[in-house]
Amino acid sequence: MRRCTVEFVIEPFTEGSPGPHVVSGIDAMEARGLAVSMGPFGSSVAGEVGDVLDAAGAMVAAAVESGAHRVLVDVVTDTS
Repeated sequence: MRRCTVEFVIEPFTEGSPGPHVVSGIDAMEARGLAVSMGPFGSSVAGEVGDVLDAAGAMVAAAVESGAHRVLVDVVTDTS
């Protein structure tokens, strides 16, 4: 099994709490069984490559549909 980590930022930034575009993106990933770790400047998930990439696609679609202007995604695969 190959694993990967996806770090992502959904913009625009909403001070004080995540906006609906952020919440919908995270909900799309969690609906696929992934635990999202939220940080002050971005979020991340880790898991099997196929599962994570499927969830990342759903996250981008949901975020854009809910008003995101930009979604930055960084994928790192486990090379061990």
